[in-house]
Amino acid sequence: MRPLIPAAAAVGALAVASLFIGVGDLPVGALLAGAPSDEAVQLLLVSRIPRTLALVLAGAAMAVSGLILQMLARNKFVEPSTAGTSESAIFGMTLTTLLLPDIPVLARMLVAGGFALGGTGLFLAILRQVPLRSPLVVPLVGIMLGGVITAMTEFIAYRYDLMQSVRAWETGDFSGVLRGRYELLWIGFVLTGMAYVAADRFTVAGLGQDFTTNLGLNYRRVLSLGLTIVSLVTAAVIATCGMIPFLGLIVPNVVSLLLGDNMRRSLPWVTLLGAGLVLACDMLGRIVIHPYEIPIGTMMGVIGSGLFLYLLLRKNSHAA
Repeated sequence: MRPLIPAAAAVGALAVASLFIGVGDLPVGALLAGAPSDEAVQLLLVSRIPRTLALVLAGAAMAVSGLILQMLARNKFVEPSTAGTSESAIFGMTLTTLLLPDIPVLARMLVAGGFALGGTGLFLAILRQVPLRSPLVVPLVGIMLGGVITAMTEFIAYRYDLMQSVRAWETGDFSGVLRGRYELLWIGFVLTGMAYVAADRFTVAGLGQDFTTNLGLNYRRVLSLGLTIVSLVTAAVIATCGMIPFLGLIVPNVVSLLLGDNMRRSLPWVTLLGAGLVLACDMLGRIVIHPYEIPIGTMMGVIGSGLFLYLLLRKNSHAA
């Protein structure tokens, strides 16, 4: 428990630093003296604090979603963007924008969550039919399924002039997050709390259906709970800021290398590391080409794909 305190303090320091990075001038001295200008107060309350909260909530929730999905699929290379979950949520967002353009954002997110749940269920159903001679086959199946769903989405978007919206959902970007446009992510916070309560059940479910049933647990109920959490969190993040690739893959693997596969033990670390990594990538994206910024989807794509390759090569070298 004690090592968590400095880790939480480090994430808190990143969050505070995130408040003062951007194009608009936010004088630290005036804030500390208690005499900031009205413009600085508005900038802080309307843009910087909501953006920082959105980064922390999205990072923590997506990292936990990746951990749950890896437990349920029993594979370390699975996360929402390599299991067809994110692509299915974007497909659902596209259809609701086309067919039900006037429904509230919450209803649109719930519909997208339903599509994400269906896409993830289809992914798991395909895995049961494919001979898995290598663990690397699992993410390949998910990437191919996601590619098919993305092709369908972009075909519809092209026909009905929705490509700009689809591109926004496919590329994570927090630059448009303002007060009143990030509150859906609190749903992810609640679902992360539910994941902590059910952590022991997910750990048992990760040992297989027969083992789970022999311990008296309902495997299908645990599986449904886990997939529902993953799908709703993914839909909430995509509806708010777009897809953040590889986050749910990298963070659980790094924590697993250090602490093992006990979910209750590793969940607080996954939450903190997920939030910290997203904060760090977003700040880096705002600094590199200041006063412009690089979307976090691009930053995580570069950093995440490099770490993903490292994990693949490391796994292969151990297998050899």
